Amino acid sequence: MAPPPNSSESAAMRPIVEAIPRKKVAIFIVTYNAVKTLRQVLDRIPEDVWDRVDEVFVFDDGSQDDTFLVGLGYKQLHGKAKLSIFRHEENLGYGGNQIRGYKYAIEQGHDIVALLHGDGQYAPEALGDLLEPLDRGEADAVFGSRMMTKGAAREGGMPLYKYVGNKILTSFENAMLGTHLSEFHSGYRLYSTEALKKIPFDRNTQDFHFDTQIIIQFHAAGLRIVELPIPTYYGDEICHVNGMKYAKDVVASVMRYEAHELGIQHHPEYAVDQPNYTMKKSRLSSHSQLLDMVGPTKQRVLDVGCGKGELAHALAQRGHTVVGIDQHPPDQELDAFYEANLFTGLPDEVLDERFDTILFADVLEHLPHPDAMLNQAAGLLSENGKILVSVPNAVHWSVRAQVAAGRFDYTNKGIMDHGHLRFFTRLSAERMFEQAGLRVSEHRTSPVPWENVLPRVFGKFLREKVEHADFMLSRMKPNVFAYQNLFELKAAR
Repeated sequence: MAPPPNSSESAAMRPIVEAIPRKKVAIFIVTYNAVKTLRQVLDRIPEDVWDRVDEVFVFDDGSQDDTFLVGLGYKQLHGKAKLSIFRHEENLGYGGNQIRGYKYAIEQGHDIVALLHGDGQYAPEALGDLLEPLDRGEADAVFGSRMMTKGAAREGGMPLYKYVGNKILTSFENAMLGTHLSEFHSGYRLYSTEALKKIPFDRNTQDFHFDTQIIIQFHAAGLRIVELPIPTYYGDEICHVNGMKYAKDVVASVMRYEAHELGIQHHPEYAVDQPNYTMKKSRLSSHSQLLDMVGPTKQRVLDVGCGKGELAHALAQRGHTVVGIDQHPPDQELDAFYEANLFTGLPDEVLDERFDTILFADVLEHLPHPDAMLNQAAGLLSENGKILVSVPNAVHWSVRAQVAAGRFDYTNKGIMDHGHLRFFTRLSAERMFEQAGLRVSEHRTSPVPWENVLPRVFGKFLREKVEHADFMLSRMKPNVFAYQNLFELKAAR
């Protein structure tokens, strides 16, 4: 018998397909006093989804009824080997229940965990579609949204006050965070456990605004959230949420994050691993001013601690020859790049070269011995060459406010970045330059990077006005209002 068409190609492809491991999927059902609804929720999980998942686990959060027994009876009656029923002796709260459930999913080695509510408010029938983006690796979280289809939420029985409250809070959260979600308040969510490992969800509240905090954490960590429409169903289930308290907690969570991002306060739930610093592009930012300080004349520039290479790339676009140094290769292509640990000084490859400009943009505060680094860099300057430095101002008003409140907390970025080993005022920086055999030929200041702080809802015009006012204050009272001090240094004669 002749082989079927393309049989050789199929045989060649088979080992590749089989080598791709199947993702382990778990469904996590949170319940509290759900004796009337849990059975129906389990019944409504489609059979093809039961076949697809590795475990369905129910966490009864210390119910005062027989929810736990209903779960055990369902497992026995239907012979569902994949069904696990657990009961908390004490009520952990909506957020606390989720924390324990996600930890359990991670411990069991599941790759995807889907959150269902035991009250039947979210349709289990939609699970198959919601799983797809995670299964294909196109998302880190998938949210079922009741607001994506116009009119669907109200047609599904969502009370008007909840609909209006959802819209108002979601608009506020999107405006403050720069996100574009159709709703923040759906409890129908699926997560990649690898993504959950990247955020401190266990530091979140045990209350209902846990759902807002975890969205903020995903946003802060640069993780991908995909929304898909789901049907809305409101029956006679009992709502345990105090609407006014919930709204207040949601607003407070967003404001805590904004304060954390500004560096005014430290909130451990938002201490996530973030993408590297990106270039600040507003005209009064430290990066824009450093570009101006390099000047238009074509130069040979050494960018020490070049990071992702954005500033170096901007210099190269202006016709300069740029050599970069950092621990990891930049995203941008430079004229030359040397990988080095700056803690041990400049790499040998550059020690015999000469540069017209040597750039330390937000670098010296990360080094244990910045004076030694400057001394070494001074020996690489060409005749009339210069060193450009930007360092955060350790006595900025935001730091003073922290100290006045009895705090000195490190943050993810900004003046109190947890990677900062040294802290400088203008005077202490100038003393260090003098000891390194350098003199200050120009001093500038930069304001708070309001482009990264003020939500986009305020608009570009207002952000620029705030930035300009802050800049003027930084010139008049640099010790208090300068967010960063910028220096042009020349060799002392």
